[in-house]
Amino acid sequence: MDLLPVEIKVNIEGDVAGALSALRGSQSALMTRHIWFAEDREGVARGKLLLLEGGVIVRFRIGAGRDDLVVKLRPCTREQLVGRFEAPFEVKPLTYKIEEDWSTNGRVMAASLAHDHPQGVLAAAVEPGADPSAPIDAVQDQFVHACARDVEFDGLVALGPILSAKAEDVPLDDLEVDLEAWSAAGLHFLEASVRVKPKDDDDAEKLRERAERKLRKLEEAVLARGVTLSEVPDSKTHRVLTALAAAAQG
Repeated sequence: MDLLPVEIKVNIEGDVAGALSALRGSQSALMTRHIWFAEDREGVARGKLLLLEGGVIVRFRIGAGRDDLVVKLRPCTREQLVGRFEAPFEVKPLTYKIEEDWSTNGRVMAASLAHDHPQGVLAAAVEPGADPSAPIDAVQDQFVHACARDVEFDGLVALGPILSAKAEDVPLDDLEVDLEAWSAAGLHFLEASVRVKPKDDDDAEKLRERAERKLRKLEEAVLARGVTLSEVPDSKTHRVLTALAAAAQG
């Protein structure tokens, strides 16, 4: 497998609205969508997030002109990714990506298979009592069965909605940064992220050093604008899903 792109993420808490304003300024357009995750229904009833704990994420994004359904393995290993899923591909409406994912809670490999849909198509799958597994297509099902064999999409429940507000390619010093705010279940997060793509003359060490420089630049750019970085090690996905699952239990 070739060198992988690196997605670098830092999280911000506290005054999320103020931080978003400080970082994006007034020039960057803000895209709003609703996000839902699918989880094992019986697990949620027992206070467990069985899919997430098994390294599988099923995410719906609805709004802003289009919907998408993403099935992601995070963390995963190269050995898990077999057959057609050993390398990235794009065959519309499917996009398969493999990348390194760097954040406060560690550095892992992630593989994701996204299926784009026209806006409004996925809304029915997250309604109360609906089956969130219904829109998972044959290739996404094959991806999970080939690369995460112990996972079954039986008896899922949708957790959400999470209100997402995102600004892409925001200039911060010499970086182009994506900013995404999440609000759900009384929790508010802001994530700033940059991607580092391998260059032709990169080896693993050069790519790692360049990504670490970008991480330092991102942290410095955020701090320079009076915004405080979160030191909580749990991912925002885990924290939001834990809160949504607790709310679903009533």
